Amino acid sequence: MVKFSKQFEGQLVPEWKEAFVDYWQLKKDLKKIHLLNNNVNNNANKKSSFSRNIYTSLRKLPLFGPQRRENGIIQVHTKLGQTLSKGDLYETELLEQFADTEAAAEFFALLDLQLNKVNQFFRTKEKEFVERGECLKKQMEILIELKDALIKQQYDKGTSSGQNIKEDELISATISCDEESNKDRTEQEQDIENSTDQVILDSPRSSELGNPTNINTEDNKSKSSSERVINSQGKSLKIHIPLTNPTRTFSAITYLLRDDMINQSSKKCGPNGRKKLHINRTKLKHAEKMIRGAFIELYKGLGYLKTYRNLNMLAFVKILKKFDKVTNKQVLPIYLRVVESSYFNSSDKALKLADDVEEIFIEHFAEDDKKKAMKYLKPTQKKESHAVTFFIGLFGGCFIALLVGYVIMAHITGLYRPKSDTIYMETVYPVLSMFSLMFLHFFLYGCNIFMWRKTRVNYSFIFELAQTKELKYRDVFLICTTSMTAVIGVLFLHLTLVAKGYSYNQIQAIPALLLLVFILLLVCPFNIIYKSSRYRFIRVIRNIMFSPLYKVVMLDFFMADQLCSQVPMLRNLEYVACYYITGSYKTQDYGYCMRTKYYRDLAYAVSFLPYYWRAMQCARRWFDEGHKSHLVNLGKYVSAMLAAGAKVAYEKEKNMGWLSLVIVMSSVATVYQLYWDFVKDWGLLQCHSKNPWLRNELMLRRKFIYYFSMGLNLVLRLAWLQTVLHYNFGTVDYRVTGLFLAALEVIRRGHWNYYRLENEHLNNAGKFRAVKTVPLPFHEVDEQD
Repeated sequence: MVKFSKQFEGQLVPEWKEAFVDYWQLKKDLKKIHLLNNNVNNNANKKSSFSRNIYTSLRKLPLFGPQRRENGIIQVHTKLGQTLSKGDLYETELLEQFADTEAAAEFFALLDLQLNKVNQFFRTKEKEFVERGECLKKQMEILIELKDALIKQQYDKGTSSGQNIKEDELISATISCDEESNKDRTEQEQDIENSTDQVILDSPRSSELGNPTNINTEDNKSKSSSERVINSQGKSLKIHIPLTNPTRTFSAITYLLRDDMINQSSKKCGPNGRKKLHINRTKLKHAEKMIRGAFIELYKGLGYLKTYRNLNMLAFVKILKKFDKVTNKQVLPIYLRVVESSYFNSSDKALKLADDVEEIFIEHFAEDDKKKAMKYLKPTQKKESHAVTFFIGLFGGCFIALLVGYVIMAHITGLYRPKSDTIYMETVYPVLSMFSLMFLHFFLYGCNIFMWRKTRVNYSFIFELAQTKELKYRDVFLICTTSMTAVIGVLFLHLTLVAKGYSYNQIQAIPALLLLVFILLLVCPFNIIYKSSRYRFIRVIRNIMFSPLYKVVMLDFFMADQLCSQVPMLRNLEYVACYYITGSYKTQDYGYCMRTKYYRDLAYAVSFLPYYWRAMQCARRWFDEGHKSHLVNLGKYVSAMLAAGAKVAYEKEKNMGWLSLVIVMSSVATVYQLYWDFVKDWGLLQCHSKNPWLRNELMLRRKFIYYFSMGLNLVLRLAWLQTVLHYNFGTVDYRVTGLFLAALEVIRRGHWNYYRLENEHLNNAGKFRAVKTVPLPFHEVDEQD
């Protein structure tokens, strides 16, 4: 049977851990009382049985028994809090003597503290969710009325013209004419950024909409948004669609240019000071999608609050039962009545709001289909199949067997010696190196997922992954073992054909076909082989390549950091693509790409690109958020770009000048990167921490692991010294040494990943942030603005 403490830790909301009952500290205090009671009982056993009989007889007399039951063992006093947000405060008074009254008083003081903490947190979160729910209901009412009004406009226009209007075509609505609105050039530039229009619609609900700053303060500060302003009964409402991708940005600019042309062509207003404005229904679709996402997140938060209530109630019951068992007192009924009547257990606002959210979602987003709605509101986790574990073992064993065979064959043919088959090492080995680095990185990501789950780091929330579609660590391991089995199997076959004397003209296409198959699998449109994850990967790579144009989220810059550790793999991919695309494989002219100026320039670009993309992400984040720390982080990637460029130049022209530049630039970049790793990304090296040179909150119990990790990261960061020392492993080819060093950097990145997300998780926990805040589309605008 699982202990309650394990069950409690496994079911609590990780980001709210500090707000839950400190069950473990209460158990420690009970243990002290238990030890003291044992000492008292040992001393009591030495008394005579006559004394015990007299004491028992006195307890049975009415003079003592009923009075003690009436007064009770403890009395819980209720005090008013200093502020309304704190509510009632509870304080326990001991009415009976305990074996150690001081220890019991400390226990109840801590118990009262936990009850007050739970009530205060529950009250705060409930108020936050209720306000969010009320705001979402008003948003939903406005959305419904806007859709009805636009459908009516569409119908009127369709009947008047006798034509059917497609859903995505432009729809007419009336707007107020303001001749002074676009005179100032600075205001026009602001309009380009925000794409704002004034729309007149009769909507009584719009006047009830709260201040937008109460809805989402951070979103109103965002510099990247597409907005349309609706004027309804004296209230101006703004349709706020964040410009998170180039499509929305270009659409907003297109809307603005089109509306400017309409405004210029119509110099005079209508008889009522009104004219026609064309609104694209896609705008409302985006708004509807945002509101739907906000309802899903709200429902998730209300579910967390329900879990918070139930687990804390159960924790109070368990700890009071243990107290009664240790002290042989009947405290549970008395204190439990107080807990049951406290705010966190008696308030039903959150439960009612959850029912309202269900009803609204079923009616407006699921076509009155409750089963369909629950797929969004309560997504079920896919069951982990034992077949996955079986195939991991199967393909893992096949991979090891094929790898051993490949190594033996390579040793017999002498491929990896300095004077080896140059054609093979220049054409086939880059393919093996590329796949090895890629799937080593993927394997380490699976290890990261395993550790994050073990330490309850909420990586799904941090990366904003769908629970029903995210990859589990077993899925990652299955992909790695299956893919590497196929890669080593094909290359083992290729090497066998080489050893049998087949010419390269006959078998040179095999590595290219292998690469082509993996590319086709990646873009395969059929719903097979983890399609959702493959397409998410493609979208993230697209976001990285167009970093300045896309709003940067955690998953994007996390993946860009991974690419910074895969520069050797990207250079191998570049070389292989050049070798086969230019047709050099037909003549085995592997030096053609190296002699071509365009290729040499592209080699510089490939070395720069991951750092450039990451630097652009930092610039975009600074533009969106305004934090100067992003500019400092940008400097780190600029220094890495300079170091990478110096290294590529040194590989082309090996002289003392370039070598000196490599040493200087790499040293500066290494110091910069180490500081950022330890202090910013991992949150360590805090001077005043209770854990020396670490941080106050640690997810791993053994502190030496953090010290060891910092030392390991330092050593692996210095792998660039091989460029200076030119060290090779005995008689092994220099390309093998390069692969080994590149693998060390991939291992360092996999090691870095765990602590990066651990620190991000602790930051979320410090802010009690367990659900995503979705920006809302409709905001009230001050008429003076």
